[in-house]
Amino acid sequence: MRRRTFDALATVAGVVLAVVLAVGGGLLLWGHSVISTDVHNQLAAQKIVFPPATSPAIKELPAADAAAMGGYGGQLMTTGAQAQTYADHFIAVHLGKIGGGQTYSQLSAKALAQPKNTALAEQVQAMFRGQTLRGLLLNAYGWWQMGQIMLVSAIVAFAAAGLFLILSLFGVWHLRRAAPQAEIFPGVATKVAANT
Repeated sequence: MRRRTFDALATVAGVVLAVVLAVGGGLLLWGHSVISTDVHNQLAAQKIVFPPATSPAIKELPAADAAAMGGYGGQLMTTGAQAQTYADHFIAVHLGKIGGGQTYSQLSAKALAQPKNTALAEQVQAMFRGQTLRGLLLNAYGWWQMGQIMLVSAIVAFAAAGLFLILSLFGVWHLRRAAPQAEIFPGVATKVAANT
């Protein structure tokens, strides 16, 4: 194969890949923007505010949970990272205390066996509400995390597109320098010509 033919094919392939990666990066960036905006707007609409770092609600938490919550003290919840922190380091701790280490499912089974136990029924109701809120916040966190992965993927796609574009420019430069009769594998081309 002639060197110029190979250089032309490689250059065109590089340009096509650069365009495909740039379009893919743009779509990923758009997806990140949509997800981040939706998560922000939905969480902000709930008006959940983290307790101040110095409040008794934070001080009574275990040290690791208090440290995680204290980082957002007094802030309005607007990101998935905040939602995950609130769900895992505040609600989960309180649910553990309310249920005495038992899950909603375990408490619900006990309540069904004791239908006249109003204290247990109230405990089950509190667990249900807490687990529901925790699940919704973790769902918001999951979507937010997907948006973050899309952002990183978009950056990688744009970087790869730039690399392929630079390589394509080098291909054009090399195409102009290659002799018209140059072969990509001159030794193979000489043997093939000698055998025919």
